[in-house]
Amino acid sequence: MAIRTIITEPNKLLRQISQPVNGVGKEERKLMDDMLETMYDANGIGLAAIQVGVPKRIIVMDISKDENKKEPRYFVNPVIKNKDPEKATYEEGCLSVPNQFAEIDRPSKCEVEYLDYDGEKKLLKADGLLATCIQHEMDHLEGILFIDYLSKLKRSIIIKKLSKKKSTAAVL
Repeated sequence: MAIRTIITEPNKLLRQISQPVNGVGKEERKLMDDMLETMYDANGIGLAAIQVGVPKRIIVMDISKDENKKEPRYFVNPVIKNKDPEKATYEEGCLSVPNQFAEIDRPSKCEVEYLDYDGEKKLLKADGLLATCIQHEMDHLEGILFIDYLSKLKRSIIIKKLSKKKSTAAVL
């Protein structure tokens, strides 16, 4: 396993639509293992492959709070089947939008069809934080970031901050 570099906004790659995976093989499992290690290292709860520069429809997440009891989840080619009309609000952050947080409204429940780590077809009925997290990560597969749900002004302020940090880091 290896820790990969997480791409941060602004970066055109984050706006790219990820491609479906033909199947789950050795290459996909290695990518998921690397993504999980990268996510844990960055103290995140979810990560999409595009965030490490791989435009494939693959997501990993672990919303368990217990450091000693990890519960990793793997989603390959996830598709949301049903979304509850009722909304839930969570403060979201993103490893690709470092140190920025905002309250986002999303459907409170959803059903997701996907392939797991072994390529088995699964259906997950998610609610609460799990539903929010899966929808957040699936947005990445479509080139959407949580800041896209904010007003144009708030979004541009965040992007300016991130651009400034990137240019300062490049000088160092």
